[in-house]
Amino acid sequence: MKKKLIILFCFCTAIAFPQNFKSGTWRGVLTLSETKNEIILPFNFNVKYVNNAPVIEVLNADEKIVVDEVSVFGDSVNFYMPVFDTEFRTALRGDSLNGIWINHTKKTKNVLPFEAVFNNATRFITSAKPKVDFTGRYEVTFNAGTSDAYKAVGIFKQNGSKVTGTFLTETGDYRYLEGAVQNSNMSLSCFDGSHAFLFFMTANNKTGKVNDLEGKVFYSNSGTENFVAKRNEQFKLKDPESITVLKTPGEKIYFTFPDTEGKKVSLSDEKYKNKVVIIQLMGSWCPNCMDETAYLSKVYHKYQNSGLEIIALAYERTDDFEKAKKNVLRLKKRFMVDYDVLITGLTGKAKAAESLPFFNNISAFPTTIILDRNHEVKSIYTGFSGPATGKAYVQYTEKTEHLVEQLLLKK
Repeated sequence: MKKKLIILFCFCTAIAFPQNFKSGTWRGVLTLSETKNEIILPFNFNVKYVNNAPVIEVLNADEKIVVDEVSVFGDSVNFYMPVFDTEFRTALRGDSLNGIWINHTKKTKNVLPFEAVFNNATRFITSAKPKVDFTGRYEVTFNAGTSDAYKAVGIFKQNGSKVTGTFLTETGDYRYLEGAVQNSNMSLSCFDGSHAFLFFMTANNKTGKVNDLEGKVFYSNSGTENFVAKRNEQFKLKDPESITVLKTPGEKIYFTFPDTEGKKVSLSDEKYKNKVVIIQLMGSWCPNCMDETAYLSKVYHKYQNSGLEIIALAYERTDDFEKAKKNVLRLKKRFMVDYDVLITGLTGKAKAAESLPFFNNISAFPTTIILDRNHEVKSIYTGFSGPATGKAYVQYTEKTEHLVEQLLLKK
């Protein structure tokens, strides 16, 4: 599973905040392992004050995640991440923060130790200059030689010791990764409020041109995967429009779920008759879904008056309607979503497939279905290549909007 994405987050209060939470750049660290060999995931964030209230900007390459739900009381600094149901609870001690990050979407292994130091813009601390240039496109195999093996595309751009990039998979991309190179080693990390990714890679070729890599990724505190990669500018993943298909070609799809007000909504409702419809299978917990929602909100505003409607089916990580509603409404507000988002009350890809039995499978969130005015399926797209993927994102948006425009022309 990228151009800049701005996400905002704020406690509304009339009191004046003491500015002992210093403005400037901080270096944050999440501890992924508390063993003797600690594994730490670094990221940077800025602190500034707007109307005398603190605002945090989490930085990942070209992305700024603006966090404005921040509370400072005494030595306590707590902040709630935007869109995703996660938060930091910390104590301020001079120029440092110490505390925890809590991911409320998980029931176990959902707390990580956190600390941050003021006036430090260094993400990865390095002690040696780069010996190789990792810039390029790579064919990547995660879990090579196992039954869990899967392919990805690695895209990296190096400038001196600084490196940015991402991994594209058949179910989405890893969004904005940023890091550093020293000797023949590359380190990358991302923290977006939902996912915490940490990659370590080593070049096998010491000539200065990297042909083969081997590496390891740490997923928050949810496990690790090994991978290998080789430079391959021509490598492509499976066509995302070939992964999920109709069991019976030409079959019409149907569903009925409540919207955020509890009103039952069906594709057969008058509102959608003779309209081109995009159906988005998503969850408010999903960073790729967040990127797609930001994009689809713009598409809806662009084409709604021409006959386009969008329906999002939210598969949340809770069957509690009120909690799911709260999370969905935060997402809608953040990205000015004016199309219907329905609460399915179901969790996971297996349940999504059961609720939409006309598809062979649902293998990823998001999955996007485009219907013509007769509600015949014209495209089923698995995953989403977000703005961090650069060219892949541009190609996806151009292809999607071209199809929508062609379908809108047919009355």
